[in-house]
Amino acid sequence: KIFVTKIYGNPFVHQRTIIYHPWNLILHNRSCLGDRSVAYALDVIELQENSVVAQEVYLCTATHDFKDETMPLKTDKIIIGKNSFIGARAFIMHGIKTGDNSIIGACSTVTKNVPNNSIAYGNPAKIKPYL
Repeated sequence: KIFVTKIYGNPFVHQRTIIYHPWNLILHNRSCLGDRSVAYALDVIELQENSVVAQEVYLCTATHDFKDETMPLKTDKIIIGKNSFIGARAFIMHGIKTGDNSIIGACSTVTKNVPNNSIAYGNPAKIKPYL
């Protein structure tokens, strides 16, 4: 059971999705990892119910501490909220939580948490509530 992803309900993972450390991946009912998306799960990545990660999205749970000359690895989890949509080629950084019912625009770089019922887009992503 070393390589077991935690699966609840019926998620969908595209056949060309790349998953590093699948034991850190949690997929809930009707969540989706799209074509050529990457789950770089050195820490936990959780896709909550009905969340969609579109094609070529990169979910990156790791970075390096560049303030330290030895540049040690730092990791932190990523949580994609319920009913959320992550647009194609977006980059989600370590430690990010996207709120429920959030939308991330295509090609956006998300460096801050996204609240519930919000849209984030751009590089770095700007966050706006939606009507």
